Amino acid sequence: MKTYSEEFLRQIDVHELLPQQEPFVMIGTLTTINEVTTISETTIADDNIFVDDGRFSASGLIENVAQTCAARIGFVNKYIQGNGITIGVIGAVRKLVINSLPAVGQAITTTVDIVSEVFGMTLARATVTCEGKELLTTEIKISVRSDAA
Repeated sequence: MKTYSEEFLRQIDVHELLPQQEPFVMIGTLTTINEVTTISETTIADDNIFVDDGRFSASGLIENVAQTCAARIGFVNKYIQGNGITIGVIGAVRKLVINSLPAVGQAITTTVDIVSEVFGMTLARATVTCEGKELLTTEIKISVRSDAA
């Protein structure tokens, strides 16, 4: 996979890469994508459906990780293969550790490193950070349908 500049990636509307649409979009922008790593940044909005008592919930963090994976898949489909969006399903979330939940207005950075991709299954390790602190670590498996949406 070629290297894409952060400037180019930030200009992409993530809605073009995801099967989800508002109010269920949990990522803001892509900043890095290469053969192994995908990084997204998101500022937690007060009207986000996963905000409770001024904090982004654990479910929101997990969905943010899943959508960072989905944005990577959408990017590959659209910009590299010239295909449409595909639907993915979370197959497993393992080794989940949540240290803290971010507050409304805070920016989170989600890093997903692909461990393996085989037969439509992707295994990835993910970390979510905020202001230099590790909020979440996990492994996630995503199964991708072979037909475009």
